[in-house]
Amino acid sequence: MLDLGAGTGAANPDFGDREIVALDPSPQMLGLNPVRRRVVGKGERLPFAQGWFDGVFSAYVVRNLDSIPETLAEIARVLRPGGVAAIVDLGRPESAWKRRLHRMGTAVVLPLAGATVGAVGEYRYLHRSLDALPAPQVLYGNGPLRLVETWRMGPMGFVYAAILQKEISDVRSQISGA
Repeated sequence: MLDLGAGTGAANPDFGDREIVALDPSPQMLGLNPVRRRVVGKGERLPFAQGWFDGVFSAYVVRNLDSIPETLAEIARVLRPGGVAAIVDLGRPESAWKRRLHRMGTAVVLPLAGATVGAVGEYRYLHRSLDALPAPQVLYGNGPLRLVETWRMGPMGFVYAAILQKEISDVRSQISGA
């Protein structure tokens, strides 16, 4: 399984006994990841063969990508037909009042908190990156993978999970090269 944006491997315990390939653009972060196979790289250009993985996991990476469409195309390329991608990230809540409250928190409260530790820029980036992303159903609904389901987590619902699958019928296009 590919852990795209693996960082230090915080999600590794959740993978059970699966063989993990950790990919991250930061060699320093990967150096702290205990998995055996670590690859420095980016989602937009995955250095793996077509159909190499049964599954791809990515947590809190999508809003930091240079190109979401390129990364989704690459995930589709390296997944075998029937393979599954699980993506967890932050997004604006669906409810209008929760969205307003969330925007106020990320625009005002978090940067003020960040100022106490000298990290205002990071928290302003979080606010802007959340505003730049559409809802998961829109973000993944028309891409190269089939959106199986999404759900929201937490009381505000600003953490979401999306399950995507490479269609088994895609094997025909892989074989024919079409």
